[in-house]
Amino acid sequence: MSSLLASQAQLLIPSKTSKLGLGSSFPSPSPCLSARGRFCKISNSLSQLIDDQLNIPKHVALIMDGNRRWAKARGLPVQEGHRLITQKLKEICNISSKLGIQAITAFSFSTENWSRSKEEVDFLMQLFEEFFEEFMRVGVRVSAIGDRSKLPITLQKCIDLTEETTKANAGLHLMIAVNYGGHYDILQATKSIANKVKNGLLELEDIDNTLFERELASKCTKFAKPDLLIRTGGEHRISNFLLWQLAYSELYFTKTLFPDFGEEALKEAILSFQRRHRRFGDHTY
Repeated sequence: MSSLLASQAQLLIPSKTSKLGLGSSFPSPSPCLSARGRFCKISNSLSQLIDDQLNIPKHVALIMDGNRRWAKARGLPVQEGHRLITQKLKEICNISSKLGIQAITAFSFSTENWSRSKEEVDFLMQLFEEFFEEFMRVGVRVSAIGDRSKLPITLQKCIDLTEETTKANAGLHLMIAVNYGGHYDILQATKSIANKVKNGLLELEDIDNTLFERELASKCTKFAKPDLLIRTGGEHRISNFLLWQLAYSELYFTKTLFPDFGEEALKEAILSFQRRHRRFGDHTY
């Protein structure tokens, strides 16, 4: 654990001023972040979880729901809720790193989200550019999963640069699912395998779960299958997210909206995970 903490000793540095601007609706800086943006010590109530390292999820999937509702409840434009994604993910990465979580996959934009207004979609695309630029300096490895071909060229280049810049970072691996859907993921894996069979690179008998998983978007991480899925915002569904990978994941749903999801809320999710008995189809009777 000491080596993990040491590897996270120099993480956040302040970002450049956002092109999108900072509204007065932002909450106060998180207690997990110093005024200069660097990671600080976590609270004593959360540090007790570190004692149970054998039961800390290695990979946490996160559906960041509730940003729009958070803003509307305060009489603000929906963009004000989305603005908090970077700040909240920094906080979650800080806590997760100290707990020994190895990977986080955050659902930021689905293949279905293109149906939203052009104004909101354009805002999100610009926000994602700033997100990836910021996370180049956070000290974690960053990857993007999903169909990049439909993203703005400037965002595609920003993702490529961030992945290249952070690929050697040890410790936490943050994967951002952008223009991602579970149906898309399974279909693209199936097409890739079918093409290899067609071209004689694979035999039909070679196809099994292990081979199929090597074609999924999550192949970029050591721990491809999440141990725990957390969905904020009160909905009880997985919304076309990591459909193959979540087969045996523990599911945790909270009414807390994502902009309000912090250290205590994450602690409750992990404590819930630690109270469960994962059997993977087996039994202990």
